[in-house]
Amino acid sequence: MKYFSLEPKWPERPSNPMTIVVAGGAGFLGSHLCERFLGEGHRVICVDNFQTGSRRNIAAFMGDPNFSLIEQDIILPLNIGEDIHQIYNMACAASPPGYQKNPIHTMMTNFIGVKNLLDLALAKNARILQSSTSEVYGDPEVSIQSESYRGSVNTCGPRACYDEGKRVAETLLWEYNSAYMVETRIVRIFNTYGCRMQPDDGRVVSNFIRQALMGEALTIYGDGSQTRSFCYVSDLIEGLVRLMASNETMPVNIGNPTEFTILELAQIVLRKTASESKIVQLPLPQDDPRQRRPDIGRAAAILGWSPKVTLEQGLEQMIQYFSRELFGDKSEASLVS
Repeated sequence: MKYFSLEPKWPERPSNPMTIVVAGGAGFLGSHLCERFLGEGHRVICVDNFQTGSRRNIAAFMGDPNFSLIEQDIILPLNIGEDIHQIYNMACAASPPGYQKNPIHTMMTNFIGVKNLLDLALAKNARILQSSTSEVYGDPEVSIQSESYRGSVNTCGPRACYDEGKRVAETLLWEYNSAYMVETRIVRIFNTYGCRMQPDDGRVVSNFIRQALMGEALTIYGDGSQTRSFCYVSDLIEGLVRLMASNETMPVNIGNPTEFTILELAQIVLRKTASESKIVQLPLPQDDPRQRRPDIGRAAAILGWSPKVTLEQGLEQMIQYFSRELFGDKSEASLVS
């Protein structure tokens, strides 16, 4: 399988190489982090239980002497003998079908698992970044979400295991920073998409592209007027790396502030794939957010970060990737118009 940016010849080690733990490193975002750090010549320890991660996502890294894999769930304590400089926690199912499949485990991942990684950071004097989420804002009552907004989350609903799990994880990082001086970083990730997402993972971009390529009806929940802001994976990864390198300990939004309705997204996907699929409406799930749009003012001011990839550019990359995943190499970019 061809990957988009990873070269088969590994680079020389940098003058100040780090050892970086990526929990959830075989997942969508985690594998891109692994690729980034290996490309820079750092040592990467990938921790994954393959609940939602894929061995294919890390297959190209297995020949690198700077890469190692620990197959383990983070709800179990981690024992790593060597020095560690940084820990990125990307370990949690992120799509509603994924995290609702085993909601108690989702909660344990975000409490016990995060505590285990914080204990590792404390023991190793390592800096740790927690991947939080825009879901901590729940179904927001404000039309643009800044980090100061405290959210509107239903604690007793089907999304609560994830939303509240991520909220308590943020509190754990805050307390470890306050009590033990652990160097903590918190990123609130808004809707992100791109290559290495699973076609059947249940998130809206992957759903629409898979359905369009397979000639199936595109399923919209509700009337499609709810909005999302879609950030391409390469932009998101750059934001994570910049946040880890910063001195900021309070949460920072990372996402694309350009807002689209779900119906607009469906129409763009149909045009890009030249698909004749129809659009059908299904009932809106409980607690589905009506609006998502990040205020990225702090990311711009603190990190000098802003997204570069437009939705149409990112969709073209993802459509090509999904067409290869679904149909093999014989399916090429002719699908994209």
